[in-house]
Amino acid sequence: MLGMFNALWSYRGFIMGNVKREFQSKYRNSLLGAAWNVLNPLSMIVIYTVIFSQVMRAKLPGVDGTFAYSIHLCAGVLTWGLFVEIVSGAQNTFINNANLIKKLSFPRLCLPATVVANGLLNFSIIFSLFTIFLIATGNFPGWSFLAMVPVLLIMVAFAIGLGITLGVLNVFFRDVGQFFTIFLNFWFWSTPIVYPISILPERLQSLMQFNPMAVLVDASQTILMQGQWPDWTKLACVAVLAALFCMLGLRLFRKHAGEMVDEL
Repeated sequence: MLGMFNALWSYRGFIMGNVKREFQSKYRNSLLGAAWNVLNPLSMIVIYTVIFSQVMRAKLPGVDGTFAYSIHLCAGVLTWGLFVEIVSGAQNTFINNANLIKKLSFPRLCLPATVVANGLLNFSIIFSLFTIFLIATGNFPGWSFLAMVPVLLIMVAFAIGLGITLGVLNVFFRDVGQFFTIFLNFWFWSTPIVYPISILPERLQSLMQFNPMAVLVDASQTILMQGQWPDWTKLACVAVLAALFCMLGLRLFRKHAGEMVDEL
């Protein structure tokens, strides 16, 4: 494990170069360039605030405030968005970089590391704007805001562990990627993001503890909307699951790294 981190650190320039190249290529032929990284999330926040703050104001039982639902929705969507970007990117990274893998010699785990770095870069821009929105509207949660750090770390670990696992399987069984894309749609709507968990029947509410993203989204909403500390016990369970997926993903990668080159 230590050797893996040492290898990634040695190739940090390669990883950062990939991140920079992907970021630039995304806006290469755009007049506004990187400004879209600000305009897109800003428009999302404005839409959620202007439309949903009034339409859905009464949909959060026990929570009062003009921007309550907007914050509830943004907290969930931003957390989910980072998860999907990382897990989907890692799932396809070995296939999308087949030519690079065949032509160059480098630690293959640099590719998932690039996915994480790209995801965190994009998220940091969006989340910074959202934080400014919280401060400007007087809804900054206070010291509990610091709890977002461990919540995001657990979520990133879970996403990359699951992503590497799916990425290795996807090289050998291409249906894995197609199936998981469909599964993500069901996963999104079975996670209390656009609706509060309180509207679900009690039996379904109890089942949400087995949905790791429901736990992570709820933690983000608890911190950002209610200004409270999350349930650390539930987060600890998700952290264990994230560690298991990371170990599974790395084990599959080490076992099949050689075979993957022939399959690509």
